Amino acid sequence: MAHLDAAILNLADAVRQPEDQGWSWLVRQRMAVVKQALQATPTGAAESWLTARSTCAMRSRNQLLDRIGELGPQVLEAEAAAVRDPMERLLQDLEHHRQRLTDLVYDSVELELGGSE
Repeated sequence: MAHLDAAILNLADAVRQPEDQGWSWLVRQRMAVVKQALQATPTGAAESWLTARSTCAMRSRNQLLDRIGELGPQVLEAEAAAVRDPMERLLQDLEHHRQRLTDLVYDSVELELGGSE
């Protein structure tokens, strides 16, 4: 999970840099790292009561992977100004996904420790 966190932060840094000749390649490389981190992140739940949320997280991950695949060529071909807004939206959605994964881990640990009841 730490790898995903770092990958998202690195992508955000790249997207928010001023446009120069290497901007699109840097963003594209960071997108590839995020894609690898998403693919490597387990989304399966060990407890049956978390299965629905785990399935939702997996579906979200797959949608994010599809969006990264769609945005990749656009980043290389279009002007930076044209792709900044979709990239910012992708970053927000990546953060939400990361938070869902963190919540899943927290909830599974909370149950093991007895929770608040």
